Amino acid sequence: MPCTTILVGKKASYDGSTMIARNDDSPSGQFTPKKFVVVHPEEQPTKYRSVLSHVEIDLPEEALRYTAVPNALEGEGIWAAHGINAAGVGMTATETITSNARVLGADPLVEYVPAKDGAEEIPGGIGEEDIVSVVLPYIHSAREGVTRLGSLLEKYGTYEMNGIAFSDKNEIWWLETIGGHHWIARRVPDEAYVVMPNQFGIDAFDLEDALNAQENHMCSADLKEFIEKHHLDLSQDGSFSARDAFGSHDDSDHVYNTARAWYMLRTLNPRTKRWDGPNAEYTPFSDDLPWCMVPEKKITVEDVKYVLSSHYQGTPYDPYASYGDKTMCGAYRSIGINRNDDMALIQMRPEGEPIQWLAFASNAFNVLAPFYTDIDTTPGYLSGTTGKVSTENFYWMSRMIAAMADASYSKSVFHIERYQESIAAKSHELLNRYDTLLEQETDEETRKKIQEEANEKIAGMLQCEAADTLDKVLYELSGQMKNAYARSDA
Repeated sequence: MPCTTILVGKKASYDGSTMIARNDDSPSGQFTPKKFVVVHPEEQPTKYRSVLSHVEIDLPEEALRYTAVPNALEGEGIWAAHGINAAGVGMTATETITSNARVLGADPLVEYVPAKDGAEEIPGGIGEEDIVSVVLPYIHSAREGVTRLGSLLEKYGTYEMNGIAFSDKNEIWWLETIGGHHWIARRVPDEAYVVMPNQFGIDAFDLEDALNAQENHMCSADLKEFIEKHHLDLSQDGSFSARDAFGSHDDSDHVYNTARAWYMLRTLNPRTKRWDGPNAEYTPFSDDLPWCMVPEKKITVEDVKYVLSSHYQGTPYDPYASYGDKTMCGAYRSIGINRNDDMALIQMRPEGEPIQWLAFASNAFNVLAPFYTDIDTTPGYLSGTTGKVSTENFYWMSRMIAAMADASYSKSVFHIERYQESIAAKSHELLNRYDTLLEQETDEETRKKIQEEANEKIAGMLQCEAADTLDKVLYELSGQMKNAYARSDA
């Protein structure tokens, strides 16, 4: 799926949290309703069967409870997307990434082959549909997430190229698949952040560390031999670049992918490099953008929301630009697009419970709200999404607000700004209030009830604010109807 990811190390964040966040986007021409749920151990199968690839996987008997943001409609599998498990491990999967012909020729993707002409079907590998469901319930650290997913990739293979993030309170790991069965993973430096569009991202990679101490790098066991056998190392000076070896630099990347990374880096490090003009060090089509950087200031939840909602504000590429030269408006694929299905920011706080921040529909017009995850149930306003358009759930409300605000942008944008600022402030206020209650309580069941009460309060606040905003943008759009006429009946 087309998505965008940002990962923030604990020394780069405002409060010492590790933060992993990703937009989950639909393919072109599709919109996928999503919901927020809790999956209990007894609901987890011991034999998993993929809907798309038909691969069957035996799962461990013991599973952990976890949150998820699956598809609301049946038919294409679970697509659990993001979650936090009972051991305090977070995961977001997946960022669809790219490769090249040399890699895919050396280790072809494991694609499903239907039964035909009397021949039995051949199952495919695992993919985005499956990965959260077969990994998150069984891991107790971010590092363990890498090793479990790596072993599944080596055994079953994959039918697509993907990037996956794992986090706990101490570490963030980013894993990228290579062809059908190979993979690499790199630990995000504590003081840095990482930006990822739909493109193979890891640049520098220490194979010796990955195959020995594994302090900051991990990989499939035979990766060194795989690289040598298929002549994948393209370096001239001996400094191995994983991106050059395993990734792509297609013309389409320069329109669809690299510009997104350029804008996120430009936003969080505006003075570190020259991003604009004839003497720019990096441009929207630079193939050598840094995989990670140390931010100029510590990164907040609101910073993450801003970059994952962006549409090239302040540049000639903004599709909503109302002034200046408009010849380049919409030239590059925005991060906040109409096909954003949901966004999740998993915040592993050094003190206090983990928080899963959620937003639905187009990020340019939606709001991000926090939810505790040591819970048995989620609010109906977020879990009750169906295929029926309704003002009774957060997903469809967010979709309607976005479509109306986009169509009446110049009139509605300030309503959206006030909506986003109000939700952000009230979210922090409610978190502060319930964090204080949790600090004073040690009983496990009581703590769970406090968190569920907090989530209901947050959902109620969202429902009220969303209804008010829908009323305002509907008014603005109604005033712009083509059959409008100024004279009244009197």
